[in-house]
Amino acid sequence: MSAVPAAAPSDAKPRARWRAGLAALGPGLVAMLADTDAGSILTAAQTGVETGAALIPLQLAAIPLLCLAQELAVRLALGTGRGMVELIGARCGRGAGVAVAAVLGLTCFGALVTQLSGMAAVAGLFGVSGGAALAAAVLGLSLMILTGSYRSVERVALAFVAAELVFLYAGWKAYPDFSRFAADAAAAHGPRFHYLVAANLGATLMPWAIFYQQSAACDKGLSRADLGPARLDTLLGAIFCQLVTCGVQAVAATHAAAVEGAGSVGAFARLFDRALGPFGSALFCAGLMGGALVATVVVCLAAAWAAGEAAGRRHSLEQHPREAPWFYGSFVALLVAAGLLVAAGVDPVRLSMAVGVLNALLLPLALLALFWLALLALFWLARRELDLELRPSGARGALAGLVFVVASGLGLYAGLVGVMG
Repeated sequence: MSAVPAAAPSDAKPRARWRAGLAALGPGLVAMLADTDAGSILTAAQTGVETGAALIPLQLAAIPLLCLAQELAVRLALGTGRGMVELIGARCGRGAGVAVAAVLGLTCFGALVTQLSGMAAVAGLFGVSGGAALAAAVLGLSLMILTGSYRSVERVALAFVAAELVFLYAGWKAYPDFSRFAADAAAAHGPRFHYLVAANLGATLMPWAIFYQQSAACDKGLSRADLGPARLDTLLGAIFCQLVTCGVQAVAATHAAAVEGAGSVGAFARLFDRALGPFGSALFCAGLMGGALVATVVVCLAAAWAAGEAAGRRHSLEQHPREAPWFYGSFVALLVAAGLLVAAGVDPVRLSMAVGVLNALLLPLALLALFWLALLALFWLARRELDLELRPSGARGALAGLVFVVASGLGLYAGLVGVMG
């Protein structure tokens, strides 16, 4: 009898590692792609109309900031198995956890209103009643959450974002003049420019995305062994997110002079007709809807997870609604409340920028609290629970702290000058 070849086990191990690595992808991509939500797209378009290409370098410079903040959240999740609000409650008391959950809930509600108002505006361009579009979105997303698991929700969310590929193509087709960066930046000044800086910074690094990724990594059951794929997950998402935003700004900067009435969803859609031809506006609307849908899922889940952690009742999408009624109930209630407010009538462009500025003003709380928690994990908790590779120590920790302080200071300064000026 011939011997059985012994190569199969060694071949199987790399395949198993690849499968495990691919299975770990998702939370970072979803969180980062949710950053390209309706608010971010509308803010980027308005910024391109008003300042040309002046703030495109800011979007690219934000990639390392985005990666550092989100990756720090991942490290805390992999090392402690707990979400942000739960960690804050454990280290600073339940009152602190409840306070942070309340602030997060406020930003989530504002972001959710932005998403639904964007959807209603898109529906109006095609002659569909905003109320009918909102009802369909609220019902469809509620059913998806109530009947799904974390993995199924993640897959659906990623499918929504495929529509945003149009923004990358449109940005490339716009042939942005990179020599305009310095000239446009020199021409932009005053309180309005500061307001736009704050709005773009706040639309790039959203507190709810940080909270979502940490809780999602816990809900998905990622472990220390998943650090490498989780970091790649975050990096790819951050690059895609910022390139999408740059693409929208490039289109607006290139074609704004040819479109009258810029400042509305309809006007921004016409910009894409100029960039892509007669179907450009439809493609813009599809991309805007895709980003809004995935962001709606992320925002509602972040708020529901935070509320559960603040109440001392951790919940998971793997649980049946009967096992976690408060978790699923808060998700649906937030959706319905935002839908009713949007049905009353709001300006999606102004609201998107105002929410971005609010996020910028909250950056010091979100980013510095995140880094502070990481330091606590390093000195108090990490010695027992975190592996050496998970500790943000030495030069890496100092760099993260410096970047967070600079970004927080810029967001706070630009927001205050823009609002008060």
